[in-house]
Amino acid sequence: MGVIWLYFCTFAAVMYKPRFNMKRAVLVFRQFGNKGYSLFACLGREVVCSVLSVATLTYASAESVSTNPVVTDSAAMTTAREMVLEEVSVTGSRAPLTKSQAARMVTVLDRAEIAQAPVHSVNDLLKFAIGVDVRQRGPIGAQTDISIRGGTSEQIIILLNGINICDPQTGHNAMDLPVDLSDIVRIEVIEGPAGRIYGTSSLVGAINIVTRSQETGVRRQEITLHTEGGSYGYANIGGRYSTDSRLPTPDSFHHSLSANYSRSDGWSRSKAGKLNTDFSGTKGFYQGQYEDETMRLNWHLGIADKGWGSSTFWASPKWQADEQYEHTTKWFSAIQGQTKQSPLHLSASLYWNQNRDRYEGYRGQAEKMKYNYNRTDVYGVSAGAYFDWQAGRTAFGAELRNEDLVSGNLGEPLSQTHHIKGTDRDYTLGVNRTNISGYLEHNILLDQVTISAGLVAVKNTWSNMNMTVYPGIDVSYRPTPHWKLHASYNTSLRMPSFTEMYYKLQGYCADPHLKPEEMQAIEIGVNGDWFFAERSGRAERMRNGSRLTVNSALWYHHGSNMIDWIMDTSKGSEAEWQSVNHTAINSIGFEASASIYVPLFTHHYSLFTISYAFIHQDKQQEANLVSQYALEYLRHKLVAKAQVQMTKRLSLGVNLRWQDRVGSYTDFDGMSHDYEPYALIDTRLTWTQTKWKAFLEANNLFDTSYRDYGLVEQPGRWLIASFSISL
Repeated sequence: MGVIWLYFCTFAAVMYKPRFNMKRAVLVFRQFGNKGYSLFACLGREVVCSVLSVATLTYASAESVSTNPVVTDSAAMTTAREMVLEEVSVTGSRAPLTKSQAARMVTVLDRAEIAQAPVHSVNDLLKFAIGVDVRQRGPIGAQTDISIRGGTSEQIIILLNGINICDPQTGHNAMDLPVDLSDIVRIEVIEGPAGRIYGTSSLVGAINIVTRSQETGVRRQEITLHTEGGSYGYANIGGRYSTDSRLPTPDSFHHSLSANYSRSDGWSRSKAGKLNTDFSGTKGFYQGQYEDETMRLNWHLGIADKGWGSSTFWASPKWQADEQYEHTTKWFSAIQGQTKQSPLHLSASLYWNQNRDRYEGYRGQAEKMKYNYNRTDVYGVSAGAYFDWQAGRTAFGAELRNEDLVSGNLGEPLSQTHHIKGTDRDYTLGVNRTNISGYLEHNILLDQVTISAGLVAVKNTWSNMNMTVYPGIDVSYRPTPHWKLHASYNTSLRMPSFTEMYYKLQGYCADPHLKPEEMQAIEIGVNGDWFFAERSGRAERMRNGSRLTVNSALWYHHGSNMIDWIMDTSKGSEAEWQSVNHTAINSIGFEASASIYVPLFTHHYSLFTISYAFIHQDKQQEANLVSQYALEYLRHKLVAKAQVQMTKRLSLGVNLRWQDRVGSYTDFDGMSHDYEPYALIDTRLTWTQTKWKAFLEANNLFDTSYRDYGLVEQPGRWLIASFSISL
């Protein structure tokens, strides 16, 4: 089987010249004491893991952490039975680097933080990442736009285990994911252009969702079930099954399967008194892994099927419908593999994603307005390699990605129509484009300095685009083991979505001749930590002291041909949203955060975090013009979190989020309103036993009235109770 896989890697590299999204630098745990609160103490932090107590490892079930010993510290072993582990790589460059080597910062939301946060979807979890802007039209993941550092939802790349799952039709449904929160081991957020790492779409950043895989050295079966209920008729039920099959040889298989169903009546009603913000959906995800001494294979298959009342989500002064509806079905599949022992480390992947979308301008009234049907198929193949030599570590590879859309209202006339399953209509329009990219990266690794430089060359068949090169370089300097200074210059691009190019219905007028967006960015930053010992001595400091971690970054973005939808409000009820290229937008921003974990309540550790982000753009909205995306950004964002371990079993989490958005929106009377700042508090009280867990949660605790998008008022207080059990 290993020979077959090597042949596939070589064939893919020669025939297709694609690339593989190599895993890059990470933060994972490096040191834990022999304490029950050790895992809890790392919540909310970017961490590297290489020293864990054996007891903690067994209890935490830390997926993806290698247990192969590397180095030992005899003093620590004597006092705390600590064991040194390999550092786990997280995405930070094309070639895998440990956190201590990495030249670029990656924010990691780990499994422990995911479990403790008062959230029920990846969308909600990302609200507390300081550089991320989450604008929702519906809660619990019903419909959400995610952006980074003042960008739009179209300008980031979403990855599932390193596979690009972006929908070229539109970025509005990018977060329709097949995975449940229980499937996820960590979420990696890369802020700033990531073109030389992920190619197109990663204009202002990337979000990589990493699911749980085999636990090395463990043979077991596990079943987890959960159920939730709450306000507005909310209900959620789901479960996960996983098994490891370890043969007498070093070969091993791992399989997991999860499924989930959720629904709600919604928090508002239409003028006619009907449901218009309700939602219901199912998701399922299967993941498998095979590993032996020479290679590792991973594969997954997932589905996300969801329908939701879209209220006035896409309404305008010209079209004031308040009973819109949308239904999407998404399929995800991929196989990935890599060699483990050869000097030239080969990697490859093959994937297919399909997205089906039905939009109803008037819910259930096709005779009043024809439904919009779209089907997008995305095929991709990539291959890459890296090797070590005297000058450092070099990586290279390529990717071929084809995006094919057939539609009832987007694209150019098709030479041959396709029937729309379950209807009496055909897909009559469509678009097809192929993106080819190749990358080269070199990493220089010194004792205190890492330099990572490279480029990506991109060619897209759309509009006969020429091959274009986008370079980047990251540098980090470590004056001490606990401090790091970093600086970077990176570039990237993004092709317009099919909706931005062709949508021309009910108050919207798109431009099929939009230019690709381009971005240049500079960033400098520093991060480090301090220990505050209760007693002297290294081991005592680690087990009993407090720890303070700080991070800060200053960045500048220069965007060219930035795409936006704008409206001229002086036209009154005849005003339309038009897609345009802004000539240039310059943005400058600052981010800072501080986290401290301290022993409270008889040495049960608690975590406190505060973060702040500021953004300023030099392009202002012109008189009578309203921007829907590019010029509406969070000027100020403040996040404060407290995770208090009150007893061994009982914990309390309180999260505060304050936001002040630049921009304005137009109501149905054509009047313009500025966005008002707002503050929200979410809280969760959790009781944890060995085999089960229960919590009570309140989102928007003080019932604050607020808007993320102008015409859509968000729900008030939302109460939820949950119970989960592991068998």
